[in-house]
Amino acid sequence: MIQTFFNLDIIVAAWPIVMSGLWNTILLSLIVVPLGLFGGLILALLASIRHPLVRWPLMAWVDFFRAFPPLVLLVLLFAGLPFAGLELGGFACVAIAFFLNTGSYYGEIFRAGIDSVPNGQVEAARSTGLSRMQAMRYVVLPQAVRNVLPDLLSNTLEVVKLTSLGSVVAVPELLYEARQAQSLTYNPTPIVMAAVIYFLILWPLVRLLSRLENRALAGRR
Repeated sequence: MIQTFFNLDIIVAAWPIVMSGLWNTILLSLIVVPLGLFGGLILALLASIRHPLVRWPLMAWVDFFRAFPPLVLLVLLFAGLPFAGLELGGFACVAIAFFLNTGSYYGEIFRAGIDSVPNGQVEAARSTGLSRMQAMRYVVLPQAVRNVLPDLLSNTLEVVKLTSLGSVVAVPELLYEARQAQSLTYNPTPIVMAAVIYFLILWPLVRLLSRLENRALAGRR
C-alpha cells in the first residue's frame, strides 16, 4: 500500500513536475482572485444604483453567471470560440471563465455587505459634505468589507479549488501536472502529492475562516 500511494522514489522523481504545476496554480489564483474581487466590487457598486435600467440588467448578469456551471463555461470558451475565429489559450480561457463566474459571486457578497450598512450612516456622511462616492468609499465600504470578510474568504477558497478545472483545457496547473507525472510513472503517488499540497495550502485558510466566523458570531451576541 505504501509503495503504491507513497512511493518515495516516485515522489523524488515527480517533485519538479508537481512543483511546476503548483507554481501555475498559485499564479492562476493570483490572477483570478483579484480580477474576481475587482469585478464583483464594480458590480456591487453599480447595483447600489437603484435605477431599474441599471439594477435589473445587473441582476440578470449576476444570476446568469452564478447559475452557469464554471466547467461548462470554460469548455465553451476553449472549444467554442475558435469556431468564431477567436482562439484563446487555456490559461486565458480559465481566467475569463473564472472572472465571469467568481466575479458574480463576489458581487453578491459585496452587495450584501453594502446593504448591511444602515442608511442613516450614509445620510450622516452626506450631511458632513461628503459626496455619494466619498461616503461609499470612506464610510460604507470599510464596514461592508468587514461584515462580509468570512464570506469573501470562503469564496476565495472555492476559487483556489476551482483552478483544478484548468486541467480540462490542458492548463499545466497542479492537478494537470500530477496527472502527467502519474502517466509517466504508472503510479498514483503524484496524485496523492497534489492532494496533500492542496490540503497544506487550503487548511490554514480554512482555520482562518473559522476564526473569523467565530469572531463575527461573538460580536453579534
